[in-house]
Amino acid sequence: MPIKPVKRVALLAFDQALMTSLSLPMELLNAAAHHLRLGHPPSSRSTPLTLELVGQRDTCTLSGFLPLEINHRLTPGETFDIIFIPSRWRHPERSINPELLEWLVNNALAGAEICAVGNGSYLLAAAGLLDYRPATTHWHYFEDFAKRFPQVLLQRDYLMTESGKLFCAGSVNSAADLTLHLIENHWGRRIAQRVAQQFSPESRRPFSRHGFHSAGQSAHGDELIAMCQSYIASHLSETLSIAELASAHDLSLRSFQRRFSHATGLSPQQYLRKIRLETAEELLRNSNLSITDISHHCGFNDTSYFGKLFREHYETSPAAYRQSVRRKLFAIDRDAT
Repeated sequence: MPIKPVKRVALLAFDQALMTSLSLPMELLNAAAHHLRLGHPPSSRSTPLTLELVGQRDTCTLSGFLPLEINHRLTPGETFDIIFIPSRWRHPERSINPELLEWLVNNALAGAEICAVGNGSYLLAAAGLLDYRPATTHWHYFEDFAKRFPQVLLQRDYLMTESGKLFCAGSVNSAADLTLHLIENHWGRRIAQRVAQQFSPESRRPFSRHGFHSAGQSAHGDELIAMCQSYIASHLSETLSIAELASAHDLSLRSFQRRFSHATGLSPQQYLRKIRLETAEELLRNSNLSITDISHHCGFNDTSYFGKLFREHYETSPAAYRQSVRRKLFAIDRDAT
């Protein structure tokens, strides 16, 4: 059966846009499209989504003076299913113009899902689309955003927000999580997991853990601690020193521990253990690595100690957990081939 429906995705491009806030969603969505096509006979394969770089001119210059060729001119009245607004280097005010705002409003009225990355939320707010709705932006612009758009319900303590079909991600890293959230919503958890695994599964956390929405759970907006969390996630296999992490950010160990606990609800040591175990759980579910390799990959040099902690946390051994979840996973995969 052909893959349906086809989603039209627009990646809005303008001068001084941060390249990563465009390229990262594009790479994740392209990976999702690839995995969706796998398992379908060539004669029945279709394109599950189309990606267009949309702009008001034929070219633009991204941050870092990188030229970008636009392959789709912004056309009044044309609508897309999903739109990504990138963050801009420095203040986004220069990217705001009446034609662009009208285009965003028309797409919102037509039912498009619109995702703003970093200070790209200024465009949604300037269009009036965020009035009396929860939203977030890059932490550096909190005060300015609140003064310019007092009618927007700014969520300083959340890295992502969802209000109807309008989404905001406070940083580029959050944009990756938001993109995976959309992939899961449209094409299912299995595809989202495969994409996450392809793009470093240990650093991806579900939207529900960091986003503000109708069933929102606690999260934080401390950019320094968020950077530390990202560093921890990408260095799990190493011997991590909390004291060195504090010193690298010009904080005493006590101040760092207090700030980290305030932001996450856990001490740095508790958080590190939690992330290592969650990463191990994902690798047991989604990879073919041996339990010993997973233990070492997640920073547990002693496999027996890893097994003890895993049993305490998940109430089952790593081997038993893998057996229980992989049987179902591979049954699904066989059905798709």
